[in-house]
Amino acid sequence: MKFAIITILFSLFLLDFGFAQQGDLDISRFGGKPNTNIGQAFLSAWTQACASPTAVKIVIPAGTYQMGAVDVKGPCKAPIEVQVDGTIQAPANPTDLKAAHQWFVVQYVNSFTLSGKGVFDGQGATAWKQNDCTTNKDCKMLCMNFGFNFLNNSIVRDITSKDSKNFHVNVLGCNNFTFDGFKVSAPKDSPNTDGIHIGRSTDVKILNTNIATGDDCVSLGDGCKNITVQNVNCGPGHGISVGSLGKYDAEEPVAGLLVKNCTLNGTDNGVRIKTWPNTPGAITITDMHFEDLTMNNVMNPIIIDQEYCPWNQCSKQNPSKIKISKVSFKNIKGTSGTKEGVVLVCSSGVPCEAVEMADIDLTFNGSAATAKCANVKPTITGKAPTCAA
Repeated sequence: MKFAIITILFSLFLLDFGFAQQGDLDISRFGGKPNTNIGQAFLSAWTQACASPTAVKIVIPAGTYQMGAVDVKGPCKAPIEVQVDGTIQAPANPTDLKAAHQWFVVQYVNSFTLSGKGVFDGQGATAWKQNDCTTNKDCKMLCMNFGFNFLNNSIVRDITSKDSKNFHVNVLGCNNFTFDGFKVSAPKDSPNTDGIHIGRSTDVKILNTNIATGDDCVSLGDGCKNITVQNVNCGPGHGISVGSLGKYDAEEPVAGLLVKNCTLNGTDNGVRIKTWPNTPGAITITDMHFEDLTMNNVMNPIIIDQEYCPWNQCSKQNPSKIKISKVSFKNIKGTSGTKEGVVLVCSSGVPCEAVEMADIDLTFNGSAATAKCANVKPTITGKAPTCAA
């Protein structure tokens, strides 16, 4: 009898401190209510969830909430899911984020899930007016919506990122990380609002995702390996890009990209590899594969640009030192907004090698689009435009 009482009391103790089988942790349990700032409530819920020996889900139900910059860390004892079904708003004024580089940051966690029908609204319109990066190389860094750093075996599912002040998502140092059913929404003229930027990460998948924004829909930085972009709708935006790369000396090689079954609508570019000239970076880019793509009025559907120099803020005196090899463009169809539907401008210092084009059917104003090539001799299979110098 005494043992049974002790067992019951111990169980109640565990329940009180949140170490029993927890199930869902509703944000309201921690004081998080609609139309209030839930930053502290979320931090409290995360602290409890991270300490639990069993899997926990933090739930933010339907409603509109406000939240300042939040940065949560592991390692945690068990998997954590954050299910957001409401709309969470960032401060509209960038200064209210207290110089945070990212608004919602999760790092050093294994088995993290962000899910739900919810929206993370960066309220970026005020910040966009302050973006002077087109004329100022030392422009101030504005806050991104999401930072996912050093996560393993994790997934973002169905969430929407809206109107970020800067990049919507930055992925750094992650392994086996998936976006599935993710949505990005921002106006075409929102500056520097890349949808998903990936750096120094391995086995990242972007699947069944819709991205409409003012910059690259997906961009790869240095150190990326085995990246898959599949069943993605991109537009408006600047397309799907590898780079820009080569600007810095300490960059790491990029190897293994598959872009498949994607549709690009009215974008400034289609699929693109871009490297800087006259810079110290000398890494390699290899095993890049683009296939089964539809281009709808895309300005520059297929590009390798090793003379990338935005806003003329650099010199082209010396060629890019980055070696590009094993690149294929296969079964790419649709309409180009420019006569040159294919532009392959490789480095004169390290020409591209093993570039393949197969079944490229792009038209411009009803006629076949043309191709322009430099420092590359692509292998052509099936229908594809012939390179002109």
